[in-house]
Order: sequence, then structure tokens, then C-alpha cells
Amino acid sequence: MADILFAGAGIAVLVLLWVMLYDSNRFVIRKYAVEDERIRKQCRAVVLSDLHNKRYGRENERLLEAIREQKPDFVLIAGDMITAAPGASMEPALKLLGELAKEYPVYYANGNHEHRMKLYPKAYGDMAERYCSALKEIGIEPMVNAHTLLPEYGIAVYGAQIHEKYYKRFTPADMEQNYLGRTLGQAPAEVYTVLLAHNPDYFPQYAAWGADLVLSGHIHGGVARVPFWGKGVIAPTWRLFPEYDGGIFREGKAVMVLSRGLGMHTIPLRVFNPAELWVVEFS
Repeated sequence: MADILFAGAGIAVLVLLWVMLYDSNRFVIRKYAVEDERIRKQCRAVVLSDLHNKRYGRENERLLEAIREQKPDFVLIAGDMITAAPGASMEPALKLLGELAKEYPVYYANGNHEHRMKLYPKAYGDMAERYCSALKEIGIEPMVNAHTLLPEYGIAVYGAQIHEKYYKRFTPADMEQNYLGRTLGQAPAEVYTVLLAHNPDYFPQYAAWGADLVLSGHIHGGVARVPFWGKGVIAPTWRLFPEYDGGIFREGKAVMVLSRGLGMHTIPLRVFNPAELWVVEFS
């Protein structure tokens, strides 16, 4: 009996290791469709989040091919394309972004890693300056609490960079009343409003501000997901079984598409939790 149990445990470990290797080096394509009378023209966007300098193929050719196959009209980025680590290379993210910017309009909102490099130059040196300069050279200007109107489509895209205190570990900080209104201005009612907001914890506040569609990341799907139950296990804030872990969420009339991200950091693995490339159809 003991031999059978030992053999079973060994097989289970091997299966788990295989799943870890498999899920840590693949991505799946997810799709979400929006219909709204304010949208003037049908269009398609691909959504990237939490690449963290991950490569799918030597020059990210697998990811680029998948993006091109979707034939997007533009690219939306919800932050953390790089990893804030002193001396870390930013080349994989910049090469991918450079290729995308040649072919599509790119609307980029920072995540906590892009923000952190700017906040702590003593730790990260000139990483933020070099990254921003490289983005500018390839024609990308991150939307730091800014927005752009896409009148052809009847869509407004906002990029939120919230204060670092809202990335607090263990227990989320309460967001100040009208913080988003003061930071972003008033959400326009006459167009369909897309908010690129890296941290999904404040989805109720994003919805109350006036976002129609929120695109977030940050949680990495909870790193590992419990089979059958489907819940993510742990958030980067070290909270177990986070409420917002990945997928589609609703708050009143607002919808949040929460990507499980494309890369990894800190805990460099995925279990029952492949990376995601999201495609949003607007009509």
C-alpha cells in the first residue's frame, strides 16, 4: 500500500511539474465583445498586460504573430511591460513595442513597475529615463493620467496611474473620495470610455467614476489556479484568493476585463494558469 501511495505521489509531482513548465511558456487568446450605441464604427483592439520582459520565441515572434492574426485596429496596454529591477534589461519589451508601433496605434498606461522606476531613482538609476526615451523614439507616449479621443470610433481611452499607496500589500488602502475625478477629470458621457487601470482592486471606484470598460492586469491570475474551483491563489500584494483574479467582472453598467497577464516576476511560474492575450471587439 505504501509503495502505491509513494508511486501515486511521484506521478502527481511529475504532472504538476509538467503543468508548471507548460503553463509558464504558453499563452491563450481570450475574446470579449462590446456593443454600445455610442460606438460609431466597428473596431478591434488587442490588450497586453504584465509582459515583464517575457519572450515567446527568440524575438517574441509567437506573440507578434498571434497579434497580427487578430488584425487589430489598435493596441491597448494595461501596464508592467517591463520589470523594475536594478540593471535589468528592457530590450524584450522595447523590441516588441517597437514592432507594434510600426503597425498599429499603441495606447499605453503605466503599471506599478513603470511607476516605481520613476519614484525611486536611487534604487533604479536612470532606468525610467532610458525607458521613456526609448518609448518616445519608437513613437509611444504613455498616458499618465491622460486620455485620447478616437472620434472615428466614438471611443475615449484613458490611462490611469494611481498613487503608490494604492498598491499597498495585504490590505488595500481606501481610495479617497473623488480621487479619480481629480486625477483624470470627468469621464465623458457622450463617448464610450475605456479606462486602462493596472490595479483591478479599485474596480468599483473606476465604475463610479464613469468607465464603461476597464482593462486591468497586475494579479497574474493568482499565479496558480485551483482546478475545478478556478480561483487564483495569491495576488502580488500577498493576499490569498483575491476577489479580482482574472476574467470578466461587472459593476453596475461597467465591465472589467482583467487579464492574467503575459509574463511573470517574483514568483516565476504559472500553474493551471496560462498567460493571456485579450482581444476586444467594439461595435
